[in-house]
Amino acid sequence: MVGAGVLSLPYAMAHMGWGLGITVMILSWVITLYTLWQMVEMREMVPGGKRLDRYHELGQEAFGEKLGLWIVLPQQLLVEVETCIVYMVTGGKSIKKVHETFCPECMPIKTSYWTMVFASVNFVLAQLPNFNSISAISLGAAVMSLTYSFIAWGASIKKGITPDVSYNVKMKSTSDGVLNFFSALGDVAFAYAGHNVLLEIQATMPSTAEKPSKVPM
Repeated sequence: MVGAGVLSLPYAMAHMGWGLGITVMILSWVITLYTLWQMVEMREMVPGGKRLDRYHELGQEAFGEKLGLWIVLPQQLLVEVETCIVYMVTGGKSIKKVHETFCPECMPIKTSYWTMVFASVNFVLAQLPNFNSISAISLGAAVMSLTYSFIAWGASIKKGITPDVSYNVKMKSTSDGVLNFFSALGDVAFAYAGHNVLLEIQATMPSTAEKPSKVPM
């Protein structure tokens, strides 16, 4: 839920400004929380004990057997593929940076090779049957996400206000400012994650009439 997208929020703020940037982030948080809550509620909305454990099942319940698939699956696949590409490249770049930091005298290795290393590890993890199988990795990822967020806060507080720095919106021209603004909106949207795996996570939880799965979710 706290993905690497939070690292791009300072960049987004620089192109939206303090007022608009904070407003957009709060709105994104409210929209994300509301839509996540809706999906959690919808999983068990059908009477008779039927559960909608996957995105396409939710789509079929809402739009019909065939139309639901055509509406949901293309969008879901597009989001999943784009997310995988972003994280593969980001992971490769991150490993390369770690290698260069700890071994500056070593021969440099291309980013594409590091991306292949990262992708290979992900390919192995993808063969595991469910999310419970990678609970330790999920815990580590959550700890790291919160850690680098707190490091960013702590470093900013320690550095304090830097003199002779402009906090105005960064732009070279009006058209450049507009393009950067829309790019910043994308960065904010990417920072608020979770929808693409929400139902799959909920599907791993036991659910009864007395204690439905939406309670722990």
